[in-house]
Amino acid sequence: MPEIVEFTHLHVHTEYSLLDGAAPVDKLVKKAKSMNMRALAITDHGVMYGVIDFYKAAVAEGIKPIIGCEVYVAPRTRFDKQHEYDSDLSHLVLLAKDNDGYHNLIKLVSDASIEGFYYRPRVDHDLLRRYSGGLVCLSACLAGEIPKLLLAGDYAGARERALLYQDIYGKENYFIEIQDHGLDEQKRVNPMLVKLAHEIGAGLVATNDSHYIEKSDAPYQDVLMCIQMGKTVDDPDRMKFGTDEFYLKSGVQMQELFPYAPEAIANTNKIADMCNVTFDFDKTYLPHFDVPEGYDSFTYLRDLCYKGLAERYHPVTARETDRLEYELGVIRSMGYVDYFLIVWDFIKFAKDNKIPVGPGRGSGAGSIVAYSLNITTIDPLKYSLLFERFLNPERVSMPDIDTDFCIDRRGEVIDYVVRKYGADHVAQIITFGTLKARAAVRDVGRALGVPLATVDMVAKLVPNELKMTLDKALDVSNELYELYQRDETVKKLIDTARAVEGLPRHSGVHAAGVVITGEPASSYVPLQLSKDGIITTQYHMDNVSELGLLKMDFLGLRNLTVIKNAVDNIKLSRGEEVDIDHIDFERPEVYDMISAADTLGVFQLESNGMRDFIKELKPRTLEDIIAGISLFRPGPMEQIPRYIRNKNNPDKITYKHPLLEPILNVTYGCIIYQEQVLQIVQSLAGYPLGRADLLRRAMSKKKHDVMEKERQFFIYGQKDGDGNVILDGAIARGVSESVAASIFDEIMDFASYAFNKSHAAAYAIIAYQTAYLKRFYTPEYMAALLSSMMSNTTKTVEYIADCTARGISLLPPDVNKSYYRFTVEDGKIRFGLEAVKNVGHKLLLDIAQERETNGPFKSFTNFLERMSGKELNKRSLESLIKCGAFDSLGANRRQLMAVYEDLLSGITAQNRQNIAGQVSLFDDGGALGAEGDADELPNLPEFDKRELLNMEKETIGLYLSGHPLDDYREKITQYSSANTAQINELATEDENGEFTVRSDGAFQDGDLVTIGGIITGRRNKTTRSNSQMAFLTLEDLYGSIDVLVFPKVYEKVSPVMAVDSIVFLTGRVSLREDEAPKLLCERIVPYEQFIARPQTLYLKLERGREGLWDEAKAALTAHRGDTPVKVYFEQSNQVRSVSRDLFCTVNDALLADLIRIFGKNCVKVK
Repeated sequence: MPEIVEFTHLHVHTEYSLLDGAAPVDKLVKKAKSMNMRALAITDHGVMYGVIDFYKAAVAEGIKPIIGCEVYVAPRTRFDKQHEYDSDLSHLVLLAKDNDGYHNLIKLVSDASIEGFYYRPRVDHDLLRRYSGGLVCLSACLAGEIPKLLLAGDYAGARERALLYQDIYGKENYFIEIQDHGLDEQKRVNPMLVKLAHEIGAGLVATNDSHYIEKSDAPYQDVLMCIQMGKTVDDPDRMKFGTDEFYLKSGVQMQELFPYAPEAIANTNKIADMCNVTFDFDKTYLPHFDVPEGYDSFTYLRDLCYKGLAERYHPVTARETDRLEYELGVIRSMGYVDYFLIVWDFIKFAKDNKIPVGPGRGSGAGSIVAYSLNITTIDPLKYSLLFERFLNPERVSMPDIDTDFCIDRRGEVIDYVVRKYGADHVAQIITFGTLKARAAVRDVGRALGVPLATVDMVAKLVPNELKMTLDKALDVSNELYELYQRDETVKKLIDTARAVEGLPRHSGVHAAGVVITGEPASSYVPLQLSKDGIITTQYHMDNVSELGLLKMDFLGLRNLTVIKNAVDNIKLSRGEEVDIDHIDFERPEVYDMISAADTLGVFQLESNGMRDFIKELKPRTLEDIIAGISLFRPGPMEQIPRYIRNKNNPDKITYKHPLLEPILNVTYGCIIYQEQVLQIVQSLAGYPLGRADLLRRAMSKKKHDVMEKERQFFIYGQKDGDGNVILDGAIARGVSESVAASIFDEIMDFASYAFNKSHAAAYAIIAYQTAYLKRFYTPEYMAALLSSMMSNTTKTVEYIADCTARGISLLPPDVNKSYYRFTVEDGKIRFGLEAVKNVGHKLLLDIAQERETNGPFKSFTNFLERMSGKELNKRSLESLIKCGAFDSLGANRRQLMAVYEDLLSGITAQNRQNIAGQVSLFDDGGALGAEGDADELPNLPEFDKRELLNMEKETIGLYLSGHPLDDYREKITQYSSANTAQINELATEDENGEFTVRSDGAFQDGDLVTIGGIITGRRNKTTRSNSQMAFLTLEDLYGSIDVLVFPKVYEKVSPVMAVDSIVFLTGRVSLREDEAPKLLCERIVPYEQFIARPQTLYLKLERGREGLWDEAKAALTAHRGDTPVKVYFEQSNQVRSVSRDLFCTVNDALLADLIRIFGKNCVKVK
């Protein structure tokens, strides 16, 4: 039997030493367990991100978790932040002996980040002394103060510093740390450390400063460091570890390193015995809500609910009061009364201050208490929403009411909460970006110096699917697997990427999560300051909930802002007050518009895939929209054909048992919602709804052992030990055994896909509201929609095209008419000035205020005089000229561009006479100004149309008065197989600039498309192999897209890819997790050459589908033209040319029809 030396690792870095530690918490703990270690520490650099995950993993493996941190010590104080004095940080290891020590540690780490951050979070000796209780201190690695002083030859200074720490922590709690990774500095310093420890009576302790688990992991950790520093592994000047010994060694290995200091090994276990931190995950820490005198929390909540109930229901019946009393009883028994009061209060604040609040979100819409308190606006009884799906009396967990607010004013609600509970009682929640499969390949490829083309090729072969891993990619992609097997460079790239895949890469601020605490937040969790100055927790969302803290989601929803602005526009332009929460939800005109898929700009219903589905669904009620939102997701999509078939043929719907009909009739016999799963097991087998939800959760997690037991209970019932019936079971309720088994199997299959109806109902409300506004108040709604998308040129172009198709004109920016948002004038939409680049928000407000106070601007000079001394500068003035904001004042843009700098300089000097003198220098000037203060300007002709369009593009991101492709529109539309809007919408961008690939796009990664457009940008690059490649910007009638031209293609297309060339570009769609969609160029053909080439439409009629030919002929006939058509009949293996009367015009509409009939891979234009 191998020798076992008892040893405890006390200096350990996990994956949460970001891009430095390569040790995933779960694997680290399992490794310690395999080496029979009874305890293990976590000491990440300056942070405590992984503490809770580590604690749980260690306890699960029967290992004592030791909670610690390797802090950074400032050379002076934590408040000193001068580079020449304060950039040389030292390390110090702190371990919590008990829960008091843990709380001191989180105070230290919090203050280090919030007060002391300078390159790194830093403590100082004052802070260390203040929070010294309950901590063990180790002198750290070569970067510790003591080793650094010793290596600098300052033994006396090192001794003095060690005595200082002994004084701070007590002699029994301070240990001199020794390490041996085979480094020369350690060989030199260790004897001095041993001597010093003996001199001052400090204990010695051996550590290994582990950053990875196995010795073989060293190269992976090295790559992480390169990713962190933006270096490559072959860079001689980068920081790197000197050896590969920084791993989790066994006790025997550690003992062999320190034969001269056996006490250093023994002390690791002594310290482990000293450290006993425990977490109680069963407690909750709700802040107390102050109620008016004469009430306690519950009586106040009950009173508010009954008042709200009387406003919601007319009349209030026993049905409502029974449900309310039941919910109140559960809330009281579970201890969540203050929770509901807190939520009620901040939502009341929002509504009182006219901050738009969503109708509900998530399962909270199933509560009549929330409905009565005006937290939600969906009647849970009307839509059969279940309270137990929200708060289950049989499963103790914090309620979770997520709330959508207007995205522009969400911060005001958080500010209110901060004011009410105190700034130190509120924190936002951290989130971590991880190295996902494709991102890992790209990051690792850069670090290893692998050629970009190879990295890109490998990354593209990783399927762009949710939860994709590199291991899974090797299984499903034969091409990737074959490349991995035959190419050593690719093998090393993928193996390294697999090793770091899933590790956290960076921290950020959760889009919505906020913690509210009774005591200061740093009493419960470590805090840090984000790069934007926001205080966040260092524990992620799940950890915060596990610790029993009150977590709220304050989400910003752009569509609420759009609705509010649309309602404001309606009042301004029509004088009508629209109460959006009380509109008629049964207007047939709205459902007509939705059923026609005229839903561009309609919440949840505007993607290409959803619009195709909506055409088939043809919703006529809000219930249909709720179902549509629930069905249009991976998994439930399989139910779509059945749902539509049943909806169109209700007389053919059958139910496996009559008890199912009242539950499933609203969804035409299909199980769609989680609530239906609960209702089925309640109705058929007698499950209480709380237990039914536990069953649903078990089903969704596919816990087969639990399922087999529950199957028996569902069918046959359940009795306790005394023979008392707990559950009736389906047979006892008149359901046959075979039918019961079949129903159980069906709900088990669907439980993991079933959607939360409460959430879908809330979002269906917003979908209908936006559709209602678009249908009845189109200009006002589209103006609000455009205002919300000013930074998204692609969507702006798309929405403008939608306006044009409806006959709604778009008016240009105008200093006398425009406000900062898009507005409505006589049914037309006026461009908002905030969309103009280089023009600050304050200047826009000043312009509007000035003209409202003193009347319209009479001339360009008049504008300059009146805006002088405000935020106006040359850059903003140039942008206003170029976008056409002064066109209505009588001068052309060339005239203003010729004089604006001199005019602005003179007026800024407050010398009107001097201005007159400057203007008179233009001998050929003429009076071209508006009535009143006329401008004397040079007599210059206007720029040509193309120059004007380029100016508009430069300043507002799009062409406003026309388009360079106007004369080519017909042929581009005819011959393009896609447009840039379709490609750009394949991925959505969040507020952190991260892209998520959509699953419902018109195209997939790697699809070949042809787009007609104009090249508006080109940047050449020389690769490492001295080849040429290029980055192009291609613009069409719908927007623009970036195009990569790799060296092999570059050689062929270089002569035809000049800027301003009008071309047809063929390329493959490139979808990556970390950036906007792109095209990888394969061919570029000049416009004239392309349209002169004969084209043929090829169709493939697959075996067994010959019956589709009649439908295809109808589609071809509807688009008659000059393009020949050839059909490959798979059954007979023949290609036939169709007759001349079926020649067609190839356009998007025809291609869409043919793809629908035959499938995408069976339709080609060549």
